[in-house]
Amino acid sequence: MTIEPDVMRQWVNVLRPWFNMILVWVLAWLALRLMRRVLNLLNTHILNHASLGDARRVETLMNVFRYTATIVIIGVSIMLTLGLIGISITPILATAGVAGIAVGFGAQSLVKDFFTGLFLLIENQVSEGDVIEAAGKSGLVERVTLRHIRIRDYDGAVHFIPNSMITVVTNRSRGFAYAVIDMNVKRQGDVERVFEMMHRVGAAMRADSALGPMILDDIDIAGVEKVEDAAISVRCRIKVQPAKQWRIRREFLRRMKAAIDSVEEVPSAA
Repeated sequence: MTIEPDVMRQWVNVLRPWFNMILVWVLAWLALRLMRRVLNLLNTHILNHASLGDARRVETLMNVFRYTATIVIIGVSIMLTLGLIGISITPILATAGVAGIAVGFGAQSLVKDFFTGLFLLIENQVSEGDVIEAAGKSGLVERVTLRHIRIRDYDGAVHFIPNSMITVVTNRSRGFAYAVIDMNVKRQGDVERVFEMMHRVGAAMRADSALGPMILDDIDIAGVEKVEDAAISVRCRIKVQPAKQWRIRREFLRRMKAAIDSVEEVPSAA
């Protein structure tokens, strides 16, 4: 039994678009697999030579790039598939262009969110795990995306801040921090003795096995900050690891209070 050439050509013409569509989606699947594999290898290589802060930023950027590349590959595959089944994509592209302009005017804040978020990530202004203050809110950064930043404050409340609302970011978790302490003492008290107690408490905290690794330098006593009718304010600061300033400040005040109480309880000589 022989197949007529005309019949063969008809079958080829019928099957060719389906074969081309299958080929398009197979190539798209391979492109997605290759893209993810390359990104995973690149991510692993970078993370092995990066610090913790850089690792968080790289991970966030990789997720953004993976999401964007996936959308582009799938979008191109859909356009090619429509062309193969005989649907002209020229009107679709024209309509998409006009719609894109209309959406752009109506969603300017959304576009600004994405661009601001992109520069926040590229410039490494914010990373997950940082303690920041932005748009009037402060807390621990739990998530950074191109759309928003999610932070959790000390009370446990979660704030979602659109990137377009962020004009200034105060990051309290970069490099080091200072635990700044202001203490009020009696105006008639011996200031030099208070300074001596501060040095002693600071040295004891730095020698502590639990607190010592958090403290990066000896206590720095600025001196008398303010003089009032009944008291004077004395200021000092301690250089500490990022985000450890609050714990060190509270512990310093607790130990200073105990030291002052022990001195006041000593009976005066007759």
